[in-house]
Amino acid sequence: MGLPEREAVTTAPPPGGPAPAPAPGAPGPAAGTPRAAPAPLLSATGVRTGFLTPRGLVQAVDGVDLTLSEGETLGIVGESGSGKSVLGRTLMGLITDGPGTTVSGTVLLGGQDVHALTPARRRALWGTEVAMVFQDPMTSLNPVKKVGAHLTESVRLHLGLSRAEARDRAVGLLRQVGIPEPARRARQYPHELSGGMRQRVVIAMALACGPRLLIADEPTTALDVTVQKQILDLLRTLAQDLRMATVLISHDLATVAGRTDRVAVMYAGRLVEHAPTQAVFERPRHPYSSALIASIPQLDLPPHTLLPTIEGRPPNLLHPPPGCRFAPRCTAATDRCTTEAPRLTGRHGDQDAEGVVACHHPLGAVQEATA
Repeated sequence: MGLPEREAVTTAPPPGGPAPAPAPGAPGPAAGTPRAAPAPLLSATGVRTGFLTPRGLVQAVDGVDLTLSEGETLGIVGESGSGKSVLGRTLMGLITDGPGTTVSGTVLLGGQDVHALTPARRRALWGTEVAMVFQDPMTSLNPVKKVGAHLTESVRLHLGLSRAEARDRAVGLLRQVGIPEPARRARQYPHELSGGMRQRVVIAMALACGPRLLIADEPTTALDVTVQKQILDLLRTLAQDLRMATVLISHDLATVAGRTDRVAVMYAGRLVEHAPTQAVFERPRHPYSSALIASIPQLDLPPHTLLPTIEGRPPNLLHPPPGCRFAPRCTAATDRCTTEAPRLTGRHGDQDAEGVVACHHPLGAVQEATA
């Protein structure tokens, strides 16, 4: 038994959003009337996440705006400490406003404000509406529980299955994620499986209740290159088969290349570029995006070739610099960059199909102006 068939989900549109679709047989809009675009599955506006420390407030995520439609895959990339994982956990509702943390902004998942829900209602979303694949499968799995128990627990809780039905579904899930001899593996403990198999178990746990949104946080960490490709291909195939939206978080741009529809580049808690994947790789607009792409090893380079590096270090988020946070490391920075923070804009306004960039001197701007 595999994953349940996805049922049609009807969600009331947010105030000012598109009207609901007419019932079957009802007259449609008049000829020539533009059809309203469907509301995004995930919509984040002005998301900020901070952590209170003895030295002050660390603003790990600072004013992030994102949207994601059903079936779409978004890659979030950036170096370690840029706020990627914190953003993913905030979008899911794992980090909320409370003692030691400050969270503001709006995160709408299927029209529901995740952070406005009660803790009980928020937990009810986990597994059924949104699920996460964490970096290290050994810390995601209980070492004293068998593999099958990890899967049957969630499906019995959320889907109300009997013990026998839950066991059948657990075996089906393991088979669906490519684990051989799934019935035998379900009776084993996590330490009896290889790293790649453990990560497949974690993916099966995330998909057990058929979520509409999957957040994969560095899903290939500590895996060898061959297994990394298998896991990433598996995630892409499952997302396509289940019409599931996916957020793929990685510090490696090569991981998201060819596997995402759009890429959001983060630096020091902020988005610096957000565009279709092909545009980011072929025509990066932000100097940081360009530097990240330049650091990807190329197969045609001679052995022992030194890759370009980004001089300097990320800013201290306890006391971030004024203006552009990348300015101290940017070779094209001017006085304006050190005093005035750039906002995300595109070539044709804020909502640009070709992407937006937060830079006073975006790459390619001179060529476009003289074209």
